Amino acid sequence: MTSATETRTDAASPRPATGWEPEVPSSDTVLRAYVENYAAELASYAASRGGRVLRTDRYLLADHGSPAAIFNAAVLLRPAYDFRSVAAEVADSFAPEGGGSVFLWSPWPTPPMEDDGWRLGGHPTFAVRPPGGTLPEAPHIRVERVTDAAGLAKWERVAVDGFPFEDLQPYRNGSLVGEALLDDPSAALWVAYDGDLPAAVAALHVEHGVAGFALGATLPESRRRGLWYALVRVRLLERPDLPAASVFSSDSRPGAERIGFLPISRWTLWGRPRGSR
Repeated sequence: MTSATETRTDAASPRPATGWEPEVPSSDTVLRAYVENYAAELASYAASRGGRVLRTDRYLLADHGSPAAIFNAAVLLRPAYDFRSVAAEVADSFAPEGGGSVFLWSPWPTPPMEDDGWRLGGHPTFAVRPPGGTLPEAPHIRVERVTDAAGLAKWERVAVDGFPFEDLQPYRNGSLVGEALLDDPSAALWVAYDGDLPAAVAALHVEHGVAGFALGATLPESRRRGLWYALVRVRLLERPDLPAASVFSSDSRPGAERIGFLPISRWTLWGRPRGSR
């Protein structure tokens, strides 16, 4: 006889779902939905430049075939109990030529990987903002949605120089994204101006029932002038009916929490030079 707090296990009973099986819908949890959202974002950016996208039952890999900062990356789609072998497979799956670094995102803690040629990029915070709530205040700032090639070029330049993406310096047009991104209905991009100069950018990827904050960057000379908040506001207004989610760095996490993002967990980011052993 079992008590009310005990769980009875029967060998003939089906194994309870973890929520990460391929047949379980992405709507099972917000984290699962965001993992799929982020995988779709990586695929969209790589495909826009004619890059290669590889999806297995355990990870999605996006390879631009050239330096593309953290967008040359794989993301785990479910927990990897043999993480080292999965990481080795990921490293071998990137084309050896093309230069730059490649990255591996895990939504869960991982074993140390330095002896396997990886370097730890950090443990950024996954955070979610439920639909509704008070929008952040922002000064009157000119914000334009990207709708054409000229706007995309402005967006890309500020993203590369503002983040900054060191392996894309000096900036070259088309080094991060391609014009095909403009035809992706899941992607939305904006440029904010400091006076007459494009100075901050943001992106949103809407898929799997989540409004994923895809990227935010501000040129150093234009920081602390409200541009970041203006771009947060426009993204929240884009799909106020959906939870907003993202992985925030230590620098951006305090601002995200001030406007209602709730810290949920820490991800793990690993990187290595392309083709290294």
